[in-house]
Amino acid sequence: MLDFTTAAARFGLGARPDDPRLADVRRGLESQFERFQQKPAAFASAPTRVAVAGSLADYLEETRMFRAQNMGAGKAAVATAAAVMPGGMPVDGTVKDAIQASRKYARQTARDQYLALVGARMNAALTTDTPFVERMVHFWANHFAISIDKLTLIGMGGLLETEAIRPNVLGKFSDMVLAVERHPAMLLYLDQAQSIGPDSPAGQWIAARGNRKAGLNENLAREIMELHTLGVRTGYTQPDVTEFARAMTGWTVSGITRGPMARALGADGSPGDFVFVPALHEPGDRTIMGRRYPAAGEVQARQVMLDLAAHPATARHIGTKLARHFAGDTPPPQLVDRLATRFVDSGGDLPAVYRVLAEAPELQGPQLTKFKTPWDWSVSALRAVGAKQVEGQPIAGMLTQLGQPVWRPGSPAGYDDLDASWAGPDALMRRVEAASRIATRVGGVKVDPRHLAATVLPAGGSATTLAAIGRAESPVEGIALMLCAPEFMRR
Repeated sequence: MLDFTTAAARFGLGARPDDPRLADVRRGLESQFERFQQKPAAFASAPTRVAVAGSLADYLEETRMFRAQNMGAGKAAVATAAAVMPGGMPVDGTVKDAIQASRKYARQTARDQYLALVGARMNAALTTDTPFVERMVHFWANHFAISIDKLTLIGMGGLLETEAIRPNVLGKFSDMVLAVERHPAMLLYLDQAQSIGPDSPAGQWIAARGNRKAGLNENLAREIMELHTLGVRTGYTQPDVTEFARAMTGWTVSGITRGPMARALGADGSPGDFVFVPALHEPGDRTIMGRRYPAAGEVQARQVMLDLAAHPATARHIGTKLARHFAGDTPPPQLVDRLATRFVDSGGDLPAVYRVLAEAPELQGPQLTKFKTPWDWSVSALRAVGAKQVEGQPIAGMLTQLGQPVWRPGSPAGYDDLDASWAGPDALMRRVEAASRIATRVGGVKVDPRHLAATVLPAGGSATTLAAIGRAESPVEGIALMLCAPEFMRR
């Protein structure tokens, strides 16, 4: 039978010294489904979409105002407007100065919001009594990855996880897909909010003016098929991607894109709300992967997504990623088969799929197969020393130094879930340095590192590791050695 500390590393976020020791691992994992909190206490004071989107909308409106005034009333009007800016623009500045000051203030506001959400994410992971489900939140956040490389996404990035993934982590996969793809962070990240059907009323109006060609953006359609559902090389073609992109035209975000034009087209709603704007939607029926989807406005793309979410190729794609995440870089084919079968048979019911993992014989052995990512290692290290409350700034800094900045993978594919991506010599040295800082933080407390290691290391730690900790010159050095132990680096 799998011991508690090994199970805590493999299925959860690592053992805490104050964790109750459960004898029945499988039952303990499944019992978490009933206790999981969509919004735990750690998120009580975290920024909301109202705050994040509101500050973005204010910044964009300021920028539009300055540009319009520069074309009309001139410097005096710009100076008068700039005098009341939150960023404190000097009243004798130019339009360029005003816009730069506004952008600087907006970026700092977004950065503060980002750090608050990073801190909330980490504190939820440190204090949760449902670490298996919390791990699944992190898994899906990486599956539906966005990267906060744009100003409009810095503060918005964490909200995708809190608003679209956490509420659906124990629901249907199709519900999660719809929530994610309609979320403003995803629509902004993959430029769906800017997509215009060429034959839509807005597209025809733009073409008639002769200024530019209305742009159909295929980014979100492609990533939904390639990354979020079917997987690469699974039967869809480039024309399918284009047709799907046409079906999604009109899906946009209120108050953050297009400004007055969006309102004129009917994009009513609070800043940051998902809205469907018929004037942007490409009219007509669509045929995608051999199935016809009648013209139906917003419902057209929704139905495509539901069909993609239920496709057998999606089941295999998700099953493979889950098996790789828990069982190793080359997952057992039998485990992938069982996960895919349960996915199909349950209609994408995620708890039913998670139960396959909890009961999988391939995951019951003592051998730790998966090398921890920097996020996994950081969470487990802080849990191991009993930390319960941290600030977002040092956590964000540490994860950046370790090579996995939070919500910033730089690609819609997310961070790699392969050992070779994280186990290089330089990466290990950075973990050693981080381990020393963490150990120093708790070094003032009377902690016996030998007892702590036996309590939190998988299977109580190897004889070699325990002997090395016993020879440490100080408790701080002993704790640092524990956090760098080979068995602590894996799960």
